[in-house]
Amino acid sequence: MLNSVSEPPGPSRRTRLTADDRRRQLVGIGLATLVEKPIQDLPLDEVATEAGISRGLLFHYFPTKRDFYRACVEAAGRRILRTTAPDPALAARAQVEQMVGLFVDQIDRRRDFYLSLLHGTGAADVSLVEVYDGIWAVATTRVLDALGLPVTSRAVVHAWWAYIEDRALAWSAGDPARRGHDRNEIVEHGVAALEALLRLDGAS
Repeated sequence: MLNSVSEPPGPSRRTRLTADDRRRQLVGIGLATLVEKPIQDLPLDEVATEAGISRGLLFHYFPTKRDFYRACVEAAGRRILRTTAPDPALAARAQVEQMVGLFVDQIDRRRDFYLSLLHGTGAADVSLVEVYDGIWAVATTRVLDALGLPVTSRAVVHAWWAYIEDRALAWSAGDPARRGHDRNEIVEHGVAALEALLRLDGAS
């Protein structure tokens, strides 16, 4: 009787991704790379290699380098907006406090990623500026809706968000052990600044 010999396992079969799944995979790899590099320095060869495809095939899913960069920035923007969304069940001021707190936390936790995303030289690209503007437009609308403000207050709230961003970036840059203010003080200052601006604007 012949001894049965088990055949060695064959090569693992690579899962075939749909076009949408492949795009999501490539963007996910791009986002992970953004932690270390600004958007304009994303190495497309490395992205394609990690995805197990050729550089040429990457351009099948994203016709140009700019298209790929934009998809990455859009995905990152959606992530930022998702993680800073307020609880609509909260009172109006509490919603603003929550938005500011979540935004400060986002920057403090992933400061380098945030800087490479929104302040790399890719920000000079008109198509990317449109994406950035869209992020701030949603954040501004959330504040307007939470406080029941008129559309005429949009410019004030939009400018206030730029102040909050600058304040959060400056605060997060320091040694946590030597920061002059704690996180809650930054949040309270930010909300008070908005209230002061709205009074000056005649909106409250």
